[in-house]
Amino acid sequence: MSHHAQIEPKGSKRALLFVAFIVFIDMLGIGLIVPVMPSLITGITNTGPAEAAAIGGWLLFSAAAMQFLFAPVIGGLSDQYGRRPVLLITLALLGIDYAIMAWAPTLTWLFVGRLISGIMGASWAAANSCVADLVSKEEKAKYFGILGGAGASGFILGPAIGGILGQFGDRLPFIAASILALSGAIIGFYILQETLPTDRRRRFEITRANPFGSLIQMSKTPLVIGILAVIFMLQLAAQVQLAIWAFFLVERFAWNELQIGLSVAFFGLLIAVAQGVLTGHVIKRFGNTKTGFWSIGLGLPAYLMFAFAPAGWVIVLGILVGSVGALAFPAMQAIMSERINEDAQGELQGAIASTIGLTMIIGPILMTTVFRIYADDVGLYFPGAPFLVAFALGIIAVIFYALTIRRYSNDSLT
Repeated sequence: MSHHAQIEPKGSKRALLFVAFIVFIDMLGIGLIVPVMPSLITGITNTGPAEAAAIGGWLLFSAAAMQFLFAPVIGGLSDQYGRRPVLLITLALLGIDYAIMAWAPTLTWLFVGRLISGIMGASWAAANSCVADLVSKEEKAKYFGILGGAGASGFILGPAIGGILGQFGDRLPFIAASILALSGAIIGFYILQETLPTDRRRRFEITRANPFGSLIQMSKTPLVIGILAVIFMLQLAAQVQLAIWAFFLVERFAWNELQIGLSVAFFGLLIAVAQGVLTGHVIKRFGNTKTGFWSIGLGLPAYLMFAFAPAGWVIVLGILVGSVGALAFPAMQAIMSERINEDAQGELQGAIASTIGLTMIIGPILMTTVFRIYADDVGLYFPGAPFLVAFALGIIAVIFYALTIRRYSNDSLT
C-alpha cells in the first residue's frame, strides 16, 4: 500500500468531500456578510459611506492580520493533533463568532468578531493538509483545485444570499452564517474521519508555528520559497479586485449594486469551474509546471483590459480572460507539496495561508490609496490605475516563476 492512502478509499473520498464542504462554508460565511457591511457599519457608527468604507477597510485588515498570524499555528496544531479536531473546533468557534457579530451593539464588538473570524478562517491550512495526507502525487493538484473551486462557489453564493437576506435586516446574514458553521461542525463530528495517521505526526513547536518560523522552514527548500514569492506577488495583484472593484465600476461606468454583484458572481463562477473542473484535466495533459506558467501568463492581460476598458462589455471580456489565471494556484500548491516532508504538510499550508494573509494586509491599503489618488479631481484622472499596479506585479511574478523553475526544477516551461 502506498504511504499516502492510509485510509480506505471510500472513507478518504468522504473526508475530502466534507473538507471541501468546510472550505465552502468558510467562504460562504465571508461572502454572506459582504453586502450588509456598509449598512451595518453606518448604522452602528452613524457615519457616511466614505467613513464607513474606511472602517470597513480596517475590519478587513484586522481579520487578514489574524489569519496571517494564526494560519501557521493552526497548520502546526493539525500536524500534531490531527486535522479532524482542528477543523471541527475552528468551525464551531466560527459559528459562535458569527452569532457575536449578529448581536454586536458597538463597533468594538464588531472588531472583536472580525479578529476571531480571522483566526478561525485560518482553518484553510488544516483543510488543505487533508488533501496532502490522502491524495497521491499525481492527483494532488486536481484536489487542491476542487477545494479552490468549493471556496469560489461559496464566495459566489454568499453575496447573493447575503443580499437577499439583507433586505430583511442587516443582522440576518450573520445569523445564517452562524447556523451554517455550527451545523457543519455537528455534521462533521459524525462523518469526518481523521486523515493524518499517528505515525506521521509532528510535535507542535511555537518557534516554527509563526508566519516567519514557517517561512524560514520553507526557505530551506529553495523551490518552495521561490513559488511562495510568486504566490505573494500574484495574490497582492489580486487584492485589486477585493479592494476597489465596486468603487471602480461605480466611478467609471456608474454600475448599480445588482450589476456589481453579478460581475463578482460571474468571476467566482468561472474560477470555480476553472479550479474545480478543468484543473485536473489540464494538469494531466501538461503537468504542474507548464500549467502554472501559462496560466499566469495568459490571465494577466485581464488587468490591462480592466484598466483601459472603454465600455462595460470589455469588463466582462476581462473577467473571462482573467479566470484562466485560476489554474495556476492548484498547480503551484502541488509543486510545493511534492517537495515537503509528509509530517510538515500542515506547516506548508500554514505558510501558504500566511503568505496570502500578508497580501490581504498590504493589498487593500495599497490599492485603495492608488485609486483615491487617481479617481479624484486633482491631477491625472485615471481610476484604472490600480489595475496597472496589479499587471506590473503579475509580470514580475511570471519572471520569478520562470527563474525559480529553471534553477531548482528539472521541468521545462515550453
